[in-house]
Amino acid sequence: MSLPLLLVAILILFIFRVPMAFAILGPSIAYLIIEDYSLHLGVRLVMQGINSWPLLAVPLFILVGIVATRTEIADRLYDAALLVLGPLRAGLAYVNIGVSLGFSWMSGASLADAAGIGSIEVNHMRKKGYPAEFSVGLSASSALISPIMPPSIPAVVYASVAAVSTGALFAAAVIPAVVMTLALVVTVFLWSRRRPDLVGEPYSWPDVRRAVLRALPPIGAPVLILGGILGGYFTPTEAAGIGALYMLLLALSYRTVTARDMVLIFRDTAVITAQIMLIIGASTLFSWILAREQVPQAVAEALLGITDNPIIFLLIINLVLVFLGMMLEPTSAILIITPILLPVAVQFGVDPLQFGSIMIFNLMIGLLTPPMGGVVFVLSSVTGIPVERVFRGAAFYLPAMIAVLLLISYVPALTLWLPEFVGL
Repeated sequence: MSLPLLLVAILILFIFRVPMAFAILGPSIAYLIIEDYSLHLGVRLVMQGINSWPLLAVPLFILVGIVATRTEIADRLYDAALLVLGPLRAGLAYVNIGVSLGFSWMSGASLADAAGIGSIEVNHMRKKGYPAEFSVGLSASSALISPIMPPSIPAVVYASVAAVSTGALFAAAVIPAVVMTLALVVTVFLWSRRRPDLVGEPYSWPDVRRAVLRALPPIGAPVLILGGILGGYFTPTEAAGIGALYMLLLALSYRTVTARDMVLIFRDTAVITAQIMLIIGASTLFSWILAREQVPQAVAEALLGITDNPIIFLLIINLVLVFLGMMLEPTSAILIITPILLPVAVQFGVDPLQFGSIMIFNLMIGLLTPPMGGVVFVLSSVTGIPVERVFRGAAFYLPAMIAVLLLISYVPALTLWLPEFVGL
């Protein structure tokens, strides 16, 4: 009865909104005591979970994202996108998507995207006559590009658990992220056909040229990070360090960052890193308990008893992952679910890289749906729009998200072609 009691305890703590790490760690320690295991074992497992070379990239990518949002760098990207895309019909919607795509190359977290530039985008769109729900729903949906497009923190976590190459997983995510961006663009285009009034100011080519030139230095960050990884010059961890150094030097060169700002940037990086690492450590202990109780084998037998068809299997997995994404924080979900479902997926002929993309995409959709909806709550907080209206706005874009998810699930080439092409 220890495992059922453990699961019930974790569920109850989730319901009472206990922080994710402690909701997992507390019952897991209780399990060790009930089963007469040494607490030293628990400490060792937690430390093993975070003592990983690939995970060293996590704080560095977090630092890159925080520097981008706290300095002039994000503003330069936004200004360039505004002048290039703004004059189009529904141009501010395309600006929203374009900025999220550009920002995704420097930040691997959707919450950072939503909190950093979401309020700016939504407020600007509302002032120009865009419906509030449409605007905030688009900001929520486009924020999901960040954890999918490399450098992606969820991808780093998955790679460490699944024992696959982080660089290969980054390469596998590029095309899905681009397809997701195109899906949002198509959704906006179809919606804008009914709104001929949403046209921006005419092009001012000298202003466009100046804005693009000002945005070139920030674009150097993704060139260094992605180009270095895909070209085989750096490991993802080395690329994260080089990218972080480049962003810091860039921020200092703009002379808009004070010593106090730098202290706050490093403090916030340390706080967010500590939160993620505590979740990783607690989830590692919980995963060990599930393995001891032979949960992966039980799940494999259950799924194989339902179907031996890979198409049906992927449909079931997508439904399960979407549901879990609605309930769990993505990092915890990846750490808990991967050891259970990945071996089953491999038995059905699903490549670990493709499965990683499927899992991350599903969990990101969960950030738009109740009851957790992390991105929704962040945007509601920074924009002042009620949570229920943000959920309704995000629901408008869910069909496009689901269509992309099905493509990723049933067209393996979308995730596997680029890693094979660059030799990762």
